Amino acid sequence: MGESVPVRCPDCGQSHQFTAPAYPCPCGSAVSAPLVTGAPATRVGRRSWDEEWVSVDCSECGRRDHWPQPELGCPCGTVLRVPVRPVTVATKGDAVHAAALYLRAIGFQDVVRSDEEPVAGIDLRGPGLVAQVELGTRPADVRAVECLWLNALSESAVSAFFALAGYADEARERADTLGVPLFVLDPTGTPRPVNGPADDLSRSPA
Repeated sequence: MGESVPVRCPDCGQSHQFTAPAYPCPCGSAVSAPLVTGAPATRVGRRSWDEEWVSVDCSECGRRDHWPQPELGCPCGTVLRVPVRPVTVATKGDAVHAAALYLRAIGFQDVVRSDEEPVAGIDLRGPGLVAQVELGTRPADVRAVECLWLNALSESAVSAFFALAGYADEARERADTLGVPLFVLDPTGTPRPVNGPADDLSRSPA
């Protein structure tokens, strides 16, 4: 079994000791999600497929897989999601997943991965929303920002750009002019707004 942490129910105040379940890695080792000691558990409300899974690295072979998000059922009836330490963004899929979770958290509940080819420049879609996720090691340029803006304009949608390496100065200036929200992904995949339109989108999504 995995590590054990205390979990307090925010509804009834009862404390529990939660142990992360272990799952079999193809290499034969047991893998469990790394829990965050002292972090408050959150109530499980509306469920979505992406939020039911967390990325976990095997300590033996290094393989990264998705395993069920640790949850605890309190006797009072509340289902609690136990916080897990995030892993470092290593693939485009990790980054897109992180961006999707963020967009859902600020109100775009129905955002999904785009079915289009990557060359279209759209990685995520939702009703009234298109988003691009850039995992390159160089700052996103002005052309990428303008292409996303044009895609959003053609679909009468809100846009959002997520980049791991940030943005060139010209790209940020153009995004401010066009009203394109820009977010930077930190190494764990946590998005941070870096311009006014992104702040506005975070506070009051469509």
